[in-house]
Amino acid sequence: MIRRCAVGLCAIALVAIPAFPNSSVAQGTSLKDQLIGTWIYVSSTGKRDDGSNVQRPSLQGAVTYTADGRFHFITTRTDAPKYASSDPARPSPDEAMAIASGSVAYTGTYTMDENTKTIHANVETSTFPNLVGAPNQRRIITSITADEMKFTNPRTPAGVTLDFVWKRAK
Repeated sequence: MIRRCAVGLCAIALVAIPAFPNSSVAQGTSLKDQLIGTWIYVSSTGKRDDGSNVQRPSLQGAVTYTADGRFHFITTRTDAPKYASSDPARPSPDEAMAIASGSVAYTGTYTMDENTKTIHANVETSTFPNLVGAPNQRRIITSITADEMKFTNPRTPAGVTLDFVWKRAK
C-alpha cells in the first residue's frame, strides 16, 4: 500500500512540475541554476544618491552567466553612429566619443550568494577600465522567473544605482 502511494505521488510530481515552468522546482533549487543562461536587455533606470533620476539612453545588450562561474555583459546605445571610414581602427573623434560614452562591455568570473540573492562579479576586462578589479561589484537579484530577471547594481563607479530588467534569450 505504501509503495503504491509513493509511486502515485511520484507520478503526480512528474506531471505537476512541467505545469509550473516558472517555479523554482522546475528551474532547479538554487538561484545560480536559475541565473545560468543568456538574458537580453529590456530596460534600465538610474538614480543618484539624492534620489534624482539619471537619464538613460535607449540601449540594447545582453548578459550571460555560465555554470562554471563566468559572465559576459554588454550594452550599447541603439543610436550609435556608423563609422564613415568603415574602419574600426579609424573613427572620427565624434564617432569615437559616441561609441565610448554609449557602450560598456565587461567579462570575468562571478559567485552567487544564495542567502542575499547577490551576484559578486570579478571584472577581468572591460571597455570601461575603472571596472577592472574594482571591489564590491554586486548585482542584487530582486526577482527572477523562467523568462524575466530583475537586478540592481547598488553603486556604479559614478555613484548611481541602476535597476535592470532582462528577458531570457530564446
